[in-house]
Amino acid sequence: MSWLSDAYPWIKALHIIAVIAWMAGLLYLPRLFVYHCGAEKGSDSASMLEVMELRLLRFIMNPAMIAAFAFGGLMLLVPGAIDWSAGWIHAKLVLVVALALAHAMMSLWRKGFAAGANQHSAKFYRIANEVPTLLMIAIVILVIVKPF
Repeated sequence: MSWLSDAYPWIKALHIIAVIAWMAGLLYLPRLFVYHCGAEKGSDSASMLEVMELRLLRFIMNPAMIAAFAFGGLMLLVPGAIDWSAGWIHAKLVLVVALALAHAMMSLWRKGFAAGANQHSAKFYRIANEVPTLLMIAIVILVIVKPF
């Protein structure tokens, strides 16, 4: 496992890059849903938004989430990198699961739009847009400050 310790700075850098890309998608996709709510079903605008939503999810968000989990998982395996007796790491991991659940919900909402069966208002998506932001703030504070 010494190779993990040697590679730790690279793994950490790649983890941060993946998280940034994932967060960009988590913050942008609900915004697209807000615009999609205002587009007439079957219109050119609605079709364009469906393509944008699908591509954002498939080509940016999904790979970035997978990479964030892969590099994050590798960091957890580095001997001595994490003090497992500290509470902050457990809280952080719970919040990361919450981000993954938000991602899954957005994927379902995108499928609803694609099927012409959206059940939410633009206001709903504006509020949903804040969830990843709040989770990200809490995660960053936990990782940097390590309050407990």
